[in-house]
Amino acid sequence: MIVVVGGTKGGSGKTTLATNIAAWLANEGKDFVLVDTDGSQASCAKWAERRNETRELPPEDGGNPNLVKIHCYQKTGNVFEAMRELENRYEIVLVDAGGADSKELRTSIAAADKLLIPLRTSILDLETLDRLEEIVSQAMDAINPSLEVIGVLSQAPANPSMTEVSEAREFFKDYQFVTLNENVIRDRVTYRMCVRDGRGAVEMKNSTAKAEIQLLCQEVFENE
Repeated sequence: MIVVVGGTKGGSGKTTLATNIAAWLANEGKDFVLVDTDGSQASCAKWAERRNETRELPPEDGGNPNLVKIHCYQKTGNVFEAMRELENRYEIVLVDAGGADSKELRTSIAAADKLLIPLRTSILDLETLDRLEEIVSQAMDAINPSLEVIGVLSQAPANPSMTEVSEAREFFKDYQFVTLNENVIRDRVTYRMCVRDGRGAVEMKNSTAKAEIQLLCQEVFENE
């Protein structure tokens, strides 16, 4: 199965979501590879490198040999064939397709079984659904009619009494091509800390952040 985390808006939490999903998959013992298609920033690849380096350090130097090693593959340009080839070698191919209307995003969507679109509750993020709908429709019409598209509210206000999440849910109702996931990823310091340290929320002490990722992943991968 190929799962792509992507969109056309930068800063919406795609890499944070991809790396946290990767950590969950690793701890679940899944056979998977993480793919970074962003040649300019390579944030996923750097996260995996930090993680794997931490595994090798002695505990007195901050090392943690209990972290599960994660394989990360970097590919740019037309990634369609590379994704299909990796799918023959791994159970799950998890792709961070970056935050722009790029060749990497379009060709990874063409190969994907599932597309996860993380968006903040800001209208600037939500309005990018118009362009995404065009891109997804083109991919489904041309080559990938069975693509499943899942929206994920990301970096949402941590205060549940705020109305931004409910307003964003209403906004999604105008877009039939995407199903909004019930689980919301809130704006928490834990997510910034774990990305910095090469970890995932499922490996941190914040039980709330851990539960957010677990619930999301269980729904996305429930039949895998």
